[in-house]
Amino acid sequence: MAGQSRFDKVTIITGGTRGIGLATAGVFVRAGASVVICARGKQEGERVAAELDSAGPGTCHFVPCDVTKADEVQLVVEEAVRLHGRLDCLINNAGWHPDHRPIDGFSAEEFEELLRLNLVAYFVGCRCALPYLRKTKGNIINISSLVGDIGQEWATIYCATKGGITAFTKALAVDEARQGVRVNVVLPGNVRSDMFDKFVDAKPNAREVRDYINSWQWLGRVAEPEEIGRICLFLASDGASFITGVEFPVTGGAELAYGIKWQKEGRITI
Repeated sequence: MAGQSRFDKVTIITGGTRGIGLATAGVFVRAGASVVICARGKQEGERVAAELDSAGPGTCHFVPCDVTKADEVQLVVEEAVRLHGRLDCLINNAGWHPDHRPIDGFSAEEFEELLRLNLVAYFVGCRCALPYLRKTKGNIINISSLVGDIGQEWATIYCATKGGITAFTKALAVDEARQGVRVNVVLPGNVRSDMFDKFVDAKPNAREVRDYINSWQWLGRVAEPEEIGRICLFLASDGASFITGVEFPVTGGAELAYGIKWQKEGRITI
């Protein structure tokens, strides 16, 4: 836009082909950033990157990667530096929410697999990126979840991984401050996505379910994924130069004040 300087930051976004990752990549490219996205699906990733790149004014490049494999994460970082000569920002976003089950329904192996994707992969991404981020006094943004702080029904192992991200972020922020690297964590609440819409629309009482979920937020709706991306853009910018180790809830006020938690009869099932 006229009168605005280009957001000239080389940024890696994991899980950048759908949901929050895709929306964040779009926000950064539209601001002028040089973005590298990674995900497992090569064909989809190349399609997404081509669309974002052609829209500009920034650029987007795709590198296939399974973030649970440290050598593949290292290759993403090296490719970003090869393409652009430096690295300014890492956004750890790739993750998964399993279906809702009581603790008895999860095995130790399932928990270990989720830890590797949702938490250990963040550690790997940071470890691979930090040698370059220290050179540019860059920053890391970890995408966690509100439920890592407040809990969620039938989601013990997911909440454990997300709570771990927040604790990891704060400890890393302490360690890297002396290197000039800022580390922050974003806590999205309920966010609209293709998966969210398909889940709700498949319900026989879809409108009632959608209204029910919207009512969890004081602002009366779920977030758009781009709203998470805009918070990330701020945290990656020089405007956030004195912010590190901070949790940023993007929740519409879902965690504020009392609300209906349990009903003996007439409870909406989702």
